Amino acid sequence: MAAPGSGSRILDAVEELLAELPGRVRGSRSRLSAQARAALRALVDELDLVTRDELEELELRVAQLE
Repeated sequence: MAAPGSGSRILDAVEELLAELPGRVRGSRSRLSAQARAALRALVDELDLVTRDELEELELRVAQLE
């Protein structure tokens, strides 16, 4: 299983790379960003990974049940 929050770090890296694209391509930036985000979210869901926030929420619920 990947490290918690790694999906978020990947999304941040994609956004950073898109921000550095030349000006002529920036018009497509939001479309590319949305597509990349959707693809990464689908991959995270398919791999059944959770974000750090989701993990912390689940850990809190387990602690409350114990």
